[in-house]
Amino acid sequence: MYDFAHDADPQAAGYGAPPLLLTAAEALRFPVELTTSLVTDLVWPPRRMVTDAEQPRPVLVLPGFMADDPLTARLRSHLRRQGYAAHGWGLGRNVGLTDRIVAGLLDRFDEVAATAPGHPVSLVGWSFGGLLARHVAHQRPGQVRQVVKMGSPWRSDGERTRATAMFERAAVKHGLAEDARTIVEALREPLDVPVTALWSRTDGIAHWRGCRVEEDPLGLAPSENVEVVSSHVGLVSNPLALAALVDRLAQDPEDWRPFSWREALARRARLPQPLAQRGDQRGDQRGDRPGAAA
Repeated sequence: MYDFAHDADPQAAGYGAPPLLLTAAEALRFPVELTTSLVTDLVWPPRRMVTDAEQPRPVLVLPGFMADDPLTARLRSHLRRQGYAAHGWGLGRNVGLTDRIVAGLLDRFDEVAATAPGHPVSLVGWSFGGLLARHVAHQRPGQVRQVVKMGSPWRSDGERTRATAMFERAAVKHGLAEDARTIVEALREPLDVPVTALWSRTDGIAHWRGCRVEEDPLGLAPSENVEVVSSHVGLVSNPLALAALVDRLAQDPEDWRPFSWREALARRARLPQPLAQRGDQRGDQRGDRPGAAA
């Protein structure tokens, strides 16, 4: 996150950054997690969460800082196999809170919402994308079904991460929206839709404590934390993270059930028919690139 106070000490802001050993391991862990995820789907094919009789539920997936749609392609492909209409954000590389991204993100949300009139959109945000998801939920009340954050350091005391210096350099290179600080402060306000935070103690980029939300699993707007064993980059392909994500997207906001690994895995095992091959071809027009990793 942005160090608006320009605190030069990386350990002075809240929890500080994760250990360097975890950061260094990110490059080695991500390929393993991606490969494991692909093999898992081959050995234990995912089954539909949305039946053929239902209109595919729209999901907008927001990439992390300095990431783009190809890096979330595996996640979106996994969701489509189970009947969701998973969309990329279509804004290229996520370089931070620039005027183009702040305005373009809301326009993109409106486009996705228009594809399924009457159906609220689920927002899935990886890392900094999770903060952007909270921003959209505040800006589009009544149109968001739920928010799932994946390794997103949204708390002010978790603002300092291994990427903070990159945020500062990007702000100089690409500019920063004039109201960026106001946006960041506002997105930390409570949401009126269910919020799930997926987080990992072995995250090498963001400290896990800063990624958790205040839990209220049975509230009017449930909020909960789901721990997974994953790297930061691997959260968008890690099989455990994907299983937890799919389970949460299947929840009815009006009849919310607190997360349970036993129920999540049992749900996948007892779901009905496998997805027809045509489901793999579903996608949006802007958020996917032919040949992207999936």
